[in-house]
Amino acid sequence: MSTEAAFRAGGEGYRRTRGYAGSADPYPDSGPPVRVEHDPFCVPPPNFAAAAPGTVIRSRTVKLAWFGRITQRMQAWQLLYRTSDRHGDAEVALTTVLLPYDAEPDLRRPLVSFQCAIDAVASTCFPSYALRRGARVFGAIPQLEFPLIAHALARGWAVSVPDHEGMRGHFGAGREPGYRTLDGVRAALDFAPLGLSAATPVGLWGYSGGGLATAWAAEVAADYAPEIDIVGAVAGSPVGDPAAAFVRLNGTMYAGFAAVYTAGLRRAYPELEALLAERLSPGFLRLLTEAESRATFPLLAKFARKNVDRHSDRGIAELVEQPQLRAIFDHIRPGATAPHAPMLILQAIPDEVIAVADVDALVARYRAAGAQVHYLRDRLALHLPLEFLGTPTMADWLDDRFAGQALEAPTTTDVWSVARGRRPAGGLRRFAAQVLRMMAARPIPYQR
Repeated sequence: MSTEAAFRAGGEGYRRTRGYAGSADPYPDSGPPVRVEHDPFCVPPPNFAAAAPGTVIRSRTVKLAWFGRITQRMQAWQLLYRTSDRHGDAEVALTTVLLPYDAEPDLRRPLVSFQCAIDAVASTCFPSYALRRGARVFGAIPQLEFPLIAHALARGWAVSVPDHEGMRGHFGAGREPGYRTLDGVRAALDFAPLGLSAATPVGLWGYSGGGLATAWAAEVAADYAPEIDIVGAVAGSPVGDPAAAFVRLNGTMYAGFAAVYTAGLRRAYPELEALLAERLSPGFLRLLTEAESRATFPLLAKFARKNVDRHSDRGIAELVEQPQLRAIFDHIRPGATAPHAPMLILQAIPDEVIAVADVDALVARYRAAGAQVHYLRDRLALHLPLEFLGTPTMADWLDDRFAGQALEAPTTTDVWSVARGRRPAGGLRRFAAQVLRMMAARPIPYQR
């Protein structure tokens, strides 16, 4: 049975997949958003697994707002699409796709997939919820990153913002974020209102946890989605070695990242549950369960200075060397496969969250495998400031790839600041003006 025939067999399920083709929207944006676990829109038809990865199951128009309150004037839809987990089993995921305000479909328009640094397993932190008008969440990173998404729109690009952790918040899982990202791209390319095509050039972009998701998408693309024309990938401060970060952040002000990483891995790798139950105290296990319902910044405050050594009989160093956990860490460490598309990796040397040594090692692994990696290190910035200071630099690099400009030989370059120089400084001024327009709920001018 063909994919279309399979969906027709689903009756109403098939008709909803075609809602974007000119019929009335069966899921209009009406009131506050609903978390994915309670949203009927996110329930796939029984036969969805018969569809090819990236197939749009259904769509709806949505209104977006900065921090849930300041309505943004941009065109936005959400797509439920078929994708795969790490075992290759069919599942569904959501992506939010956008066009600039009053933009018309244009086959010449590039597409950027922006992977947010979700860094939580609570569904209120998924971009499909956190970016919606009326979202009730404090401390979700996608809300903080909204200006970067708007900056991509200001370049005239179409944008896909996938929930790359899936429906269950598999934060930290290996390869899965790549599959969901690439299938979100497939869905966007096939979604008629965006006006794109299979030949549309695609860029990947993300920072921190989103940088890691971007790295996974770049790694698996050649095998999983070879038909997508990925012209470049920008990974800002990706998590180069999750195991090393897990140990290093323990007991620090950023111990919450290790806690939520553990919470995500418990969901993605159920075999980990017995080991944690054996090695961690019941009190700490309860804290991990509590972490599953918290947004990122409140979670960081809750877990600041929490030390696993005080809640484990043998300490964290011994815990991470357990064969079960070591096998998982080996599986979720990026860098074993060379991305075919050129990459820009941006990293702060004094980064207090992601160690520069871990990113150096990731770059070395990619280059040893044959990847074309351009590595830019900032001598002054810290983790979060670099994301915003580096926004024009990262977008300019993608812009050059879309324009077909030739790349120089890959280098590792240390600069005092990515904001120095005429082009970055001019870009930052435009970025600041764009943020002011977002605050005033005004449309953002874009390149036509």
